[in-house]
Amino acid sequence: MIKSFVFTDRYWQSAKVIIAACLLQLFAVDVLAKPVVIGYVPAFRAMTNVVDSTDLGLVTHINISFLNPDANNALIKNDTMICMPDIAGAGTSGRDLRYVVNKAHAAGAKVLVSVAGGVIPSCSGDWSVLLRPANRQALVTEFIKFVDDFNLDGLDVDLEGEVLTKIDKAGNYTPFVQALSEQLKTRNKLLSCATASYEGGMIPVSSIPYFDFVNIMSYDTIGPGWGTPGVEHSTYAQAVSDVNLWKSRGVPQEKLVLGVPFYGYGFGTYAANYTFKEILDKLGAENSDKDLIGSACAGCSYVTYNGLSTIKNKTRLALQNGAGVMIWELSQDASGSFSLLKAINTEMQQAGSSASSSSLSSAAASSTSSAVPANDIGQTKQSGGAFGFTGLWVLFFIGVFLSFSSRNSRV
Repeated sequence: MIKSFVFTDRYWQSAKVIIAACLLQLFAVDVLAKPVVIGYVPAFRAMTNVVDSTDLGLVTHINISFLNPDANNALIKNDTMICMPDIAGAGTSGRDLRYVVNKAHAAGAKVLVSVAGGVIPSCSGDWSVLLRPANRQALVTEFIKFVDDFNLDGLDVDLEGEVLTKIDKAGNYTPFVQALSEQLKTRNKLLSCATASYEGGMIPVSSIPYFDFVNIMSYDTIGPGWGTPGVEHSTYAQAVSDVNLWKSRGVPQEKLVLGVPFYGYGFGTYAANYTFKEILDKLGAENSDKDLIGSACAGCSYVTYNGLSTIKNKTRLALQNGAGVMIWELSQDASGSFSLLKAINTEMQQAGSSASSSSLSSAAASSTSSAVPANDIGQTKQSGGAFGFTGLWVLFFIGVFLSFSSRNSRV
């Protein structure tokens, strides 16, 4: 009775090749998940206006910045953030935050709130005190409640410089992110961080396993009041160096996110700070594809930033070595054909299309070859570093198919 359903050996061998190729094609499509594009949206830039003027379909994650607790761990009072200044210097309203969250979710983007920041405001409590063992859990509880109350998708930790160093030397940084991670994972939420790449500004290696994304701030080599005169603030070479550093420190590809600047710095006769939009509006649209206006030298007048070509090159670097790109910050972008955000997405689409075609062709050619090469430019895991349900189902059916194939060959 069983033999009446069995193909002849010749047809069965052909069927095995075809079915295996189809399964591997499905698996390849699942693995080639959309790379991440993480855009920071500062509350002090009028965040509702920023999200209204941004094509949210071009970002996968938004990090609202920056939220700080007061000395008693409190984050909000009367639906107003205690220490999250808006554009007028007042506390950000819960209404505005909910507006951003709802609009981003409607566009398919996840929303995290970023805590701390490069400059801790005076309204904040002392982080080194708040994260001591006796106080830590109370702060973690408040952050988790905030995530739940505002339907956020996670938290981003942006402790930097001397504050980070002091906390880490006291042994309190990694236990803090571990406690956050444990609570967030039970809710299927994300935990990310921002880190510099200089000694004293880097997150400790021991904390890396607890983050879903490690956002590398590959910029600010020089700026108003710091750095060596005559250098650029965010070169492609710096990005390569920073990526290699964090790979050597153990950040896996699915967690590594390369940060790029949508702003520049001026020296000499130029203003100290420029958004990319201001560079084009004030200094000329012909500078859109440059990284430098003037000559970068000590005592010279120049503006250092990233133009379209460098942003595209950095995007390719990020895809080859990591999960995607992080942006500081979205309000600084230019519009239309000069948009850096659009340039990032165009580069990702081209890389993804090329990688997908290559992988599918490879899968169809051989039922035993890998669906996606380990070094493929478009390879990235889905958010959180796990395969999607489609991939798991494909693996299940491959197992059933191979088991049936083996059993049939013995009939």
